[in-house]
Amino acid sequence: MDSKGRYTDGLGNFNGGALARDVLIAVVVLVLLVWVWPLRTVPTGHRGVITVGGAIRGIENEGFLLVWPWQRLDIFNIRAEEATVEGAEGNTSDTQPVKVSLTVRYSIQTDRVAEVFEKYSHDGNLQSYVQTATQEVFKAVTAKYTAPDLIAQRSLVSSDIVTGLRAKLIVYGAQVINVDMRNFAFSSDYMAAINQKVTQEQLRLATENKVLTVQAEQKQKVAVAEAEATALKAKADGEAYANLKVATAQAEALKIQNAALAQNRDVLELRRIEVEKIKAEHWNGALPTSVYAGAPIPFFNVQPTLPAK
Repeated sequence: MDSKGRYTDGLGNFNGGALARDVLIAVVVLVLLVWVWPLRTVPTGHRGVITVGGAIRGIENEGFLLVWPWQRLDIFNIRAEEATVEGAEGNTSDTQPVKVSLTVRYSIQTDRVAEVFEKYSHDGNLQSYVQTATQEVFKAVTAKYTAPDLIAQRSLVSSDIVTGLRAKLIVYGAQVINVDMRNFAFSSDYMAAINQKVTQEQLRLATENKVLTVQAEQKQKVAVAEAEATALKAKADGEAYANLKVATAQAEALKIQNAALAQNRDVLELRRIEVEKIKAEHWNGALPTSVYAGAPIPFFNVQPTLPAK
């Protein structure tokens, strides 16, 4: 290499072999630096598993860490993962076949990373274990229910599946987050029977509602009639009571008048004599020109004539 940095031989000619040698050395040095570079990173939601000769030497949290050339770093996922089971099959207690698709969300327990790494998975993926466990749990749960109960108590069925899966997957160091059920279906014949039963039930309910409506209308009419009859009775009772009060008052008045008359006969007779006297004093001596039968003739007192002796 001359003073200007050019690859030349002793005579000033370009030397390509020297250039190739230097490039190769630079590449080797770079590879060695990358290989022995001790600073590594563990992403968020992961753990770093340090092994030496295949044996676990430590579990590292997220962030930077030093990894020496004789150590191996495996990135282990502890974030939520999901496993999908399409067309899981089971049979109800009344021997009806049933299918369902499920999605199970789970994650690895952080304190069991080393155990899972050693026994089941080097990256935290337990999908195959979860799918197998889900199939088994679904069969066990559906066998406890009849087909109608499986439909009517779907939330309870889902809860039983979650409980069963948690007991199964805890063995593998996984914890169940939730389970989604979809495409819940029975055989076509059974579904047709269910649809027919639902239709009949709807017709029955419609008939019952119509009967209840008619009964309500009749009760309303009876209530109106009873109210009208009660009103009429109340009116009649009121009028009768008023008439009774009037009659009682009149009878009481007559009773008082009779008592007064009985106690004052002499006064009345005196009053009558006074009236007759007043009439006599004012009589002009003329008799009535017309006398009706039974009519009294005032002061016309005829003494009977005695025969001569």
